[in-house]
Amino acid sequence: MSMQIQLNDPKVIKNWALFDWANSAYALVISTAIFPPFFEAMTTDQVSFLGGSISNTALYSFAVSFSYFFMVLVNPILAGIADGGGKRKMFLRFFTLLGGIACISMFFFETSSYVWWATTGFILATIGFQAGTVFYNAYLPEIVTEDKFDQVSAKGFAYGYIGSVILLIFILAMIQFPEFFGMEESSLQARIGFVLVGVWWIGFGLYAMNRLPKDSIRKTLVNPIKKGIGELKIAWSRIRGNKHLLRFLASFFFYISGLNTIVYLATIFAKKVLNIGQSELIVTVLIIQLLGMVGAYLFAYVSKLKGNKLAIGVMITIWMLLCFVGYFVNGTTGFYVLSGFVGLVVGGTQAVSRSAFAKMVEGHKEEMNSYFSILDVVRNLAVVVGTFVFGLVDQLTQNMRFSVLSVAIFFALGLLLLIITNLKEAKI
Repeated sequence: MSMQIQLNDPKVIKNWALFDWANSAYALVISTAIFPPFFEAMTTDQVSFLGGSISNTALYSFAVSFSYFFMVLVNPILAGIADGGGKRKMFLRFFTLLGGIACISMFFFETSSYVWWATTGFILATIGFQAGTVFYNAYLPEIVTEDKFDQVSAKGFAYGYIGSVILLIFILAMIQFPEFFGMEESSLQARIGFVLVGVWWIGFGLYAMNRLPKDSIRKTLVNPIKKGIGELKIAWSRIRGNKHLLRFLASFFFYISGLNTIVYLATIFAKKVLNIGQSELIVTVLIIQLLGMVGAYLFAYVSKLKGNKLAIGVMITIWMLLCFVGYFVNGTTGFYVLSGFVGLVVGGTQAVSRSAFAKMVEGHKEEMNSYFSILDVVRNLAVVVGTFVFGLVDQLTQNMRFSVLSVAIFFALGLLLLIITNLKEAKI
């Protein structure tokens, strides 16, 4: 275990939250706002691949799928290391540097001939972000007492939203007003933005780690693969004995698959299918960020009044309707309205789902990392399946509207499974 520090230290809590400020720059600028439409604009409609060709949007979808599939494979190892705690900060630092440098490398994505360079950089940045999050989350029970979990977790959430929006607005200013920065309008502004994300991520990330618990100098984690898989097996043996918890995880798999597919591919859909301009896309992302915070607190209140099941069910229904509307939507105004509703449910769905699952396993605090590791495996597999299906439908039909419609199926299955789930009996 890491060296002990004083629990509930305000300075440590602030630094922990500051790491969310650091890595959320990737989540907003690279995975959502700037890179997806930039990737679509800088590549040809068809990209050479293994002697054949693949649509550029399908390639992007499959890049997301591959990144998360890799995380499914290595998650047990990371969970074992996170539980062991001996080298937690070392690995957090490694994945922060990996993700940040990968973002910086995207600066060289100047023409379509660098498409595979950019794709590789995006995959490595995504892996750096997801892997780092495993170690970052594992610090929470080590720096605060249980009664402050929700409060401190929310603080990190808020820091992430605020920090990423600040950086995004600056990058947007460069893109919209290049002459103010002494530049001509070109791809250079967005590519400088990728560098800024990497520098922001590494700079604030390394600074944030200063006050986090230090690694154990003497402890060496023996056979992390065996430890990680062994702990997951113990947790899974308890889960599989509860049919309602299994149903919840199955429901979670389908609706979180739909959610993350939309988050990763909404802007690229807007750019390619709806011909939404860069400035309008950024406005859309800012709308989603703002309403995401509102929605998280709104549905937390609904959960308090009516329970987690009703709150999640309402949000899944809204998601499903949004997919149908998305199939028909045209024009900027319609996309703004659609994005507003996405914002209202995207934060709430994730926050309430995490809270619901925590209540189900709260009686096993020693194995909490293992239970949440299983939730991470389910989530990562869900992203693999969702983005792969989206890309496959796009490749087969050459029409992303059908891909959007296919996502509705995931939400429908999630809702049906939730309906037959008793969340009170899902507690183990």
